[in-house]
This record gives sequence, C-alpha cells and structure tokens, in this order.
Amino acid sequence: MNTSALSLTAYEQLLGRLTSERHTWLVTGVAGFIGSNLLETLLKLDQQVVGLDNFATGHQRNLDEVRTLVTAGQWARFTFIDGDIRKLEDCRRACEGVEYVLHQAALGSVPRSLADPITTNATNIDGFLNMLVAARDAEVRSFTYAASSSTYGDHPALPKVEDVIGKPLSPYAVTKFVNELYADVFARSYGFTAIGLRYFNVFGPRQDPNGAYAAVIPKWTAAMIAGEDIFINGDGETSRDFCFIANVIQANLLAATTTLADARNQIYNVAVGDRTTLNQLFESLRDVLAANGFAYEKSPSYRSFRAADVRHSQADVTKGGRLLGYSPVYPIRRGIVEAIVWYITRNTRPTGNAPAH
Repeated sequence: MNTSALSLTAYEQLLGRLTSERHTWLVTGVAGFIGSNLLETLLKLDQQVVGLDNFATGHQRNLDEVRTLVTAGQWARFTFIDGDIRKLEDCRRACEGVEYVLHQAALGSVPRSLADPITTNATNIDGFLNMLVAARDAEVRSFTYAASSSTYGDHPALPKVEDVIGKPLSPYAVTKFVNELYADVFARSYGFTAIGLRYFNVFGPRQDPNGAYAAVIPKWTAAMIAGEDIFINGDGETSRDFCFIANVIQANLLAATTTLADARNQIYNVAVGDRTTLNQLFESLRDVLAANGFAYEKSPSYRSFRAADVRHSQADVTKGGRLLGYSPVYPIRRGIVEAIVWYITRNTRPTGNAPAH
C-alpha cells in the first residue's frame, strides 16, 4: 500500500474528527509566525484556543490578519493573554482548563543568541521550564513543543536522524537541547506527555521579513520585490531542508492528539526530507516572482560565511511518518508558490517596484 497516502489519510481523518469535536488548546507565541498559523487552523476547525504572547517577536498584525480569515463565531472562541513565559503566574493562567498545549514561544535565531545569550537562555530555558510546570499542574493531555534542528550541532551525517546528534554550535542550540532534556525528565518523573518537534527552516505567510534575524526566504523575497541587493553568506552551496508552514501545522496536530503510546514522549524531525542550496533557493524565488509579474534582474552578492552556521542540513522524516502518520505534502517549490502571493501583497509598496509585464 502507498505509505504517503496512508499518512495523509491519517491527517485528513484527524481534521475530520476535530471538526466534530470541541477541544481547548493553548498556543504560546500565538502572535508569531508559526503560532498565528496554528491559531488560524484551529479556529477554522471550530476549536477553543487560548493564546499567550508578550510581543517580543510576535506582532498584533498577525492576530488581526487571522481575525479577517475566520468567522466572527470562530474568533469568539479565541482568548488572548498578554503575558510572558518567563513569569510562572502567566503560564499557570494560560494553562487553566487547557487540554492540548502547543508551545511555540521562544527567542529564535542563532545570531541573536550569540549576541545576547542571557536573554535567549531566560526565555528558552527558564520560560520552557515554567510552561512545563504549569502544564503539568494543569494536567493537560499533552505538551507539544517547538524543538530545533540546531540540536544536531556539528554532527556531519546526512540525513539527520533523531537519536544521533553532535555538539551544539550556538547558545540557541544549547537552549533547545535543554528543552528536550527537561521534557524527557518530566515524562519519566511525572507521567507527563511531551513531544518535541525539531523544525527545519520553516517558511510561509506571516513570517517577518524585517530585522537583523529575519529568515532567508521572507527576507530575500521582500528584497527582490523592492529591487534591492541579495546577499548570500558563503559560496551559496550551503543547503537546508526548507519546510512550508502547512507541514508544521500537520505535525503539531498529529503529535498533540496521538493516542499511540509509542508515539508519545518522543522527538520528531519536521521537514520535507530534501536539500536545497542557497543558490537554488535564489533561483526558485526569482522564478516564482517572475511568474507573478515581478522580474528581478540582479545577481546575488556573496560574503563571508556566518558564524555557527551548519554547512548542510537535511532531515530523515521516517520516524514521524511511522509513529504519527506525518506526511509532508508541501515540498519547497509548492510552498513558495503558495506563499508568494502573501509575500507580494505584504511587501508591495505604493512607491516601490511596479510589476514587470
């Protein structure tokens, strides 16, 4: 039988079930890129959602956009808490009456952690522990959290398999590895259900293109639309397993609701299982933009490799498929095609480049 079809069917069955069942979910970091996409999906499934955010990296505009994409009745099922995971009382308030926790709140970015390891540690470790304690005490059904592919560190093997990691290459990577250790200890010490999802270079609508720590796809797309220069760190042959946001949503919902004992208290790669170089990414973005009326004629400029960057990254997603039914149906090209209209809409300025016809 076709494994991919079976995996997709598992997710489709879950979506069908959720439309007829009402559950209460907590999404931390709800105003962020991933959090707001989870919120949109859950509300469209008529779920009850509590959201927690302090707007350190999230934006009110993301919540405002979600509100325009759901019905008034669906939006009424959303409760927002302006709070900080570094405060245990905020975490406890957010977990009250919650069944499923999707913990996305964190300070991302390797460069940010190198510049400010103390704040990264306070948010990603102290805040994570606060959330674990609050979720444990609230007796939630499951705690699904955003882990990171940075945990693989300097281990050279490809593709990356969940139980083989190297030494961390940044303070950020240390914090995400500590999250996994704490989750495992809580599972064994308190009978707590925690599942970690190691994200690989997620992209999609509502990802912020601005700032020093912006991810490469929204940053390059915004620059191309504006006719600005594109800078590539290194020779452009650095490769990543870029993962469209729809794949991440699928993994979160499957992980949170799994009833399979062997699938709980595990770590899973969330990616496509493919590799794309930065040079290939540049060409793909330029091609898809051109197909949407934006011609970018410049060549990229190359500069030094970035500190603590891993040279190549590619995930083995077999474990998630086997235990969760995870099937990433959005390869990078399809994801870019899906996302590009949103990027164009949000990055086209009245005085900026007009579409090329």
